[in-house]
Amino acid sequence: MSYLPRKTLLLLGSIFSITTFNFFLFHVIPGDPIRLIARTQKLDAQQVAQLRKDYGLDGSLFSQYLTYLKNLLHGDLGYSFSLHEPVATVLFRALGHTVLLLTFSTLIVVGAGIAIGVFAGSRQGSKKDSMTVIGALVFWSMPTFWVGMLLVFIFGVWFAVLPISGITTPNAVYPTYLSYVLDIGRHLILPTLTLALVDIAFFILITRTAVVEVMGEDYMLTARGKGLPRRRLVWRHGVRNALLPVLTASALYISALVGGAIQVEVVYSWPGMGLLMYNSVLARDYPVLEATFLVSSIVVLLANFISDIMYRVLDPRVTVSQ
Repeated sequence: MSYLPRKTLLLLGSIFSITTFNFFLFHVIPGDPIRLIARTQKLDAQQVAQLRKDYGLDGSLFSQYLTYLKNLLHGDLGYSFSLHEPVATVLFRALGHTVLLLTFSTLIVVGAGIAIGVFAGSRQGSKKDSMTVIGALVFWSMPTFWVGMLLVFIFGVWFAVLPISGITTPNAVYPTYLSYVLDIGRHLILPTLTLALVDIAFFILITRTAVVEVMGEDYMLTARGKGLPRRRLVWRHGVRNALLPVLTASALYISALVGGAIQVEVVYSWPGMGLLMYNSVLARDYPVLEATFLVSSIVVLLANFISDIMYRVLDPRVTVSQ
């Protein structure tokens, strides 16, 4: 079997395995969402039984699993217990907000991280290299939620120059669409900065290591001996060959980004997937939890799949067995 079909089958098998694990995980954890609803609405036993039937929780666990798979194949993600809306509607709304946050933070992290990593790696052993590595390690060791709370205190409480929660100002009236966009932009600054400060260190260290290894190769030493300018040597020959480990690291970064986004969205009350997931855990909202975890897992799997394909394109030496 050739490389692409083999990787595709592995991807589909992984998605099925995660879907199955995802379902049973949230149905065996302690807590009953129906009892939680009944407690808040003071329902009697007959109403509780009817509610359990309406939400499809009256059958056996295996029958619920088969129903879940059937609905999933038809694009039906279920109905939210706590929000009383179709899960697809809730998920689509939250996903848009998360994509907005992650797009800006990823552009900063990848762009600046690779540039700074190349700068440090091409100056191995210098003071600038040492300071860059120390600074990256300091930021990489900081918990995302702690950085978020620190920025909230500095810019939201101390200087009081930036909003610290939500995606827009509550009850605001916008005279123009531009003022609405600018308001979202102001709310976007601190969450984006929080993710960027922590995650940029990852790309700095990975890129620096890759550049240092490439700069020590024989062909690079030969090119240097021929008198090639430093800039051309680094960016035209060094960076291109250092992209493979950085590409692999990018797929791993997606996994870390999903976890970091949850913390950032909770700290800043950003109405995205992370905050939705957090609130769904508190409410024992199984359909929303299953959908959010499934989407997050598929995103990580697709990132790794694309990384494998790109790796093969950039390095044809990758074989089927790899």
